[in-house]
Amino acid sequence: MADCALYLITPPQIELEVFLPQLDAALAAAPGAGVEIACLQLRLKDVLDAEVLAAAKAIKPVLAAHGAALIINDSAELAKRAGADGVHLGQADGSVKAARALLGDDADIGVTCHDSRHLAMIAAEQGADYVAFGAFFPTSTKETAHRPDPEILTAWSMMTTMPCVAIGGITPQNANPLIEAGADYLAVSAGIWAHPGGPAKAVEEFGEILRAVGGGA
Repeated sequence: MADCALYLITPPQIELEVFLPQLDAALAAAPGAGVEIACLQLRLKDVLDAEVLAAAKAIKPVLAAHGAALIINDSAELAKRAGADGVHLGQADGSVKAARALLGDDADIGVTCHDSRHLAMIAAEQGADYVAFGAFFPTSTKETAHRPDPEILTAWSMMTTMPCVAIGGITPQNANPLIEAGADYLAVSAGIWAHPGGPAKAVEEFGEILRAVGGGA
């Protein structure tokens, strides 16, 4: 089984003076926990572009210090302005081809595909770097209308080598089926930031479960 990494997503709202130390703690805990944290998706809803750009500017050095990428949610144009490493597109956020033309060949472009292999195949044909399926579990960070079965991860990994991200309410307690089904990345938000023991403890617990099912680093 290929290694499974973590794909962090910010809380719906953040206060930088609180969030930056939390992010640093999570990233710093990863090597000791045997976990790769590949990136952080900056997902702030219903805020001005200036707030997203200010957050990106503050977050980028923290990520760079730990070798993790910055992904901007929804807007390729904002990703370009922020100097981010890539963008994550919903189904209503424009085409992969347009994002690629704007951001260049080196950008990481991902696409939300809900519970649909058909949507994932379209994203792949357009040149996406990864696809995301979910929400697998109830989540309070985003309204969701789709609840795929983990089998979609297995089917996708048998069809293609393109990485797939599992998203939606994932915690160390419920991640096993998704890792076993073949998720390349676990997208986690509240499972990290709302953990009662703090972000570093959450990363350690994800490390334990990843090793237990044979998907850890």
